[in-house]
Amino acid sequence: MEATGRTALYVSVLFILTEVSAEFIHIPTLVHHGIEGKSVLLSVETRFPLDEVEIQGTWSHTRRSGTRTTLVTFTKEAAITDMMYRNHLLFREPNVSLLIRKLNQDDEGDYHLTLNIQFHNKTGLVIKEERTVHITVDVPVSTPVIEKSPSYAVVEDKANVTWTCSVEKGTRVVFQWLRNNIAIGPSDRYHFSQDNSTLLISPVRKEDKGTYHCVASNAVSQGRHSRAVELNVYYGPYNLEVNSGQGLRTGEVFTINPGELVFFECQADSNPPNSYVWISKSRNSTQVITEGPRLEVRSYRLAQAEEYLCRAFNNVTQKQDEAQFTLVVASLGTGKEKHTQKDNSVSPLAAITVCSLFVFGCMLLFFLRRTCHPKRVLMSIYNRPLSEQKRPHRSACVPTGHEDATEDFGIYEFVSIPGKMESAQASCRSLARLESVQDMHTTIYDVIRHVPETPSHSLLK
Repeated sequence: MEATGRTALYVSVLFILTEVSAEFIHIPTLVHHGIEGKSVLLSVETRFPLDEVEIQGTWSHTRRSGTRTTLVTFTKEAAITDMMYRNHLLFREPNVSLLIRKLNQDDEGDYHLTLNIQFHNKTGLVIKEERTVHITVDVPVSTPVIEKSPSYAVVEDKANVTWTCSVEKGTRVVFQWLRNNIAIGPSDRYHFSQDNSTLLISPVRKEDKGTYHCVASNAVSQGRHSRAVELNVYYGPYNLEVNSGQGLRTGEVFTINPGELVFFECQADSNPPNSYVWISKSRNSTQVITEGPRLEVRSYRLAQAEEYLCRAFNNVTQKQDEAQFTLVVASLGTGKEKHTQKDNSVSPLAAITVCSLFVFGCMLLFFLRRTCHPKRVLMSIYNRPLSEQKRPHRSACVPTGHEDATEDFGIYEFVSIPGKMESAQASCRSLARLESVQDMHTTIYDVIRHVPETPSHSLLK
């Protein structure tokens, strides 16, 4: 009686939990990706005490064709396996899990579990649980093989290329295409088959060149890469231009010094490389100068404009392009053309520096002239007392004696002052060599080139 009460209480608790969890059994994985030849376990977790209940159930298999077969019928005490599957299946008690040995393609499909649960409370209540597990059986993919048609290089805008990717082994293979390790998707020129195993490029263009891979994978295999295959596309010429490291270039006009040797390079993007022809144009006639990507020109004619043309031709694509330029001979000065090419204007910093030095020099000259003017020196001597005038003065007049005369070398200016000539006793070494003074109102200049042996007594008589 007491045991029955405990069972009823337990069942009540289970029903309360059932309303919350809504399941007495749990299957962790409802989809299995099986590998052919390997085993797979359909695991079941029971959420009730098996010793308190009676159970009855079946495992059945529905193939992809729709045929349904009962595999196992079981109770808590016994299990009956279909005779056709006894060596292929293993029913595990008491948790009603099912093990399938050595999977093959026929094992693929849906596995359905039906389970009836009756508790020992003698109430007659039966709970029915059903679950379905899906199994796929795949073969791991082998290394994919990539092929290109045609196998040789193709000309842009004139040919199509078909890529195919295949595997020797593998089921439900997914293919992906890479160019230069970047995934390729559908576009107006890229067309894929339904399973992506074929890629058609129509038409081929320059940007399609590169290295191609295909990647194969399925549910049981990670991506397997094929070998790399190069797509070579003939194209061009594109972006033709003429360049030179000498002279001054302005647009399509090159200016060089007379007699200067100048090299011109003609370049274009092309595969295979272009053949180049240099043509000289004068008036209404043209003349082929040379062939090849390089042209050497030396001109001695001044102010003469000459027109040249570089023609690039691709022998495979049968396309050509031309670049025309004008060569002008003019005196640019040594290094001027190179400087102008690098910078068409004087550096602002250089201009500021030159201006600053010029202003500083002017200010310095002005200051020296204001502070060291010879006229002012003589005037100061003239206005001093006679006794001081006779005293040696190193800044204006050279003293008699044995002082260092090397400091007195320079340019001196003497100015005569009317009316006061008698008191002027200046004996300047710079005027020692003058014989006479013709005009006392005239400014006299002389340069000391040596030290006189005897000083002059007077400059004025």
